[in-house]
Amino acid sequence: MSEKTPRSYYHSNRYNAQDACKHCNGAIRHARWCITVNREVFYAFEIVSDSTALTVGDSLILHSLGAAWVGSKQ
Repeated sequence: MSEKTPRSYYHSNRYNAQDACKHCNGAIRHARWCITVNREVFYAFEIVSDSTALTVGDSLILHSLGAAWVGSKQ
């Protein structure tokens, strides 16, 4: 009879800044509004970071409201 002990994994509730998500600072789980979990928040983050990621439909809506979504000129 083999006396192998089962492999156990232990979870610590200590906060570790290196392991935390860089978007929501979630160490154990992501927040509901984190871009890694929520598609709408990811889309908003993406279009703020890169104005070319704006969909045609959203571009038309903004145009009809008189707004222009353009990138910054550096």
